[in-house]
Amino acid sequence: MASLDLQSLTRRFGTTRAVDGVSFSVPSGAFLALLGPSGCGKTTLLRLIAGLDRPDGGQIRIGGQPVAGPGGFVPPEARGLGMVFQSYALWPHMTVAGNIRFGLRLRRLSRADEAARIAESLAMVGLSGMEARRPHELSGGQRQRVALARSLATRPALLLLDEPLANLDAHLRGVMLAEFRRIHAALGTTFVFVTHDQDEAMAVASHVAVMNAGRLEQLAAPETLYRQPATPMVARFVGGGRTVPVDVLDQSGSTCRIRVQGQVLAVPGLAPRGPGWLCLRPRDLVPVADGPILARVLDSQFRGGGWSVSALLDEGADTLVDLTLPHAPQRGQALALRLAGGWVLPREGVALKTSPESIPA
Repeated sequence: MASLDLQSLTRRFGTTRAVDGVSFSVPSGAFLALLGPSGCGKTTLLRLIAGLDRPDGGQIRIGGQPVAGPGGFVPPEARGLGMVFQSYALWPHMTVAGNIRFGLRLRRLSRADEAARIAESLAMVGLSGMEARRPHELSGGQRQRVALARSLATRPALLLLDEPLANLDAHLRGVMLAEFRRIHAALGTTFVFVTHDQDEAMAVASHVAVMNAGRLEQLAAPETLYRQPATPMVARFVGGGRTVPVDVLDQSGSTCRIRVQGQVLAVPGLAPRGPGWLCLRPRDLVPVADGPILARVLDSQFRGGGWSVSALLDEGADTLVDLTLPHAPQRGQALALRLAGGWVLPREGVALKTSPESIPA
């Protein structure tokens, strides 16, 4: 197991900052997901951690030891880590056992120890008895497990996974997510998992780092990201939240008094007095006869046993909210809504919040 610490890490390609001053720390044994839209810098960040690329500035420490920064650069093979690629990177002419043995050769183990490691890693991923097969004889999920077994056989302190489920169908993705959770719990190895799929990240990770345009927007536990987003980008990206402009009248503890549509409401949040955003998700709005928030139905679709409704706030020409109704509404139908949740955050100048108190050590 190894902790991971990044300080002001930067990587430039020409005038583009693919990684722009990223700093965070996660403890030993964490399952960290690097999450964000395509082009946000998460894969570049993973390559920097792996030692496949050199930073232009900042420092990386693995297990407390500097591996990149002003003091020097440690090559990938000396960082004590394993890596599972999106493409699996299996040698097609080698057997399953041969692929795993290839990753062990630098360890200079005896043949008996090599055989024991191969058997142990295949048992860990549920592929015992398949040592003699070649990659073309395996399903996509099995090839993914071989790639994972190859990394686990080296007993890395840190395991990096670069979009490892991108080539699998929905069912196999679910199976492999469960396997990642099981293996992580069994080994306690620190995992770093890159994905653009928030459902994957929220399902497996103890820590989720949301990235956007090379910057770290927020690092927190999955529930904190969903319930207490630190920035408008996180509010909109995680869980498909909507952000409604409001005036924050005052804040007391973790509650804000806000004005929206001329109504003063008390809502959870950490925003100072001034312009703010109210993050709302479908479960946060409930239709009632005398609700303080007024909206009109714009569109509806039947999903998951209910009607997913998009509505336009009466006093917000471009402000949409989402909610779920048991019956199909009419387009243009007026709705009176009450708040059953929500979170208030500042409109501008949001400071990064890592919410360390909500993250398990």
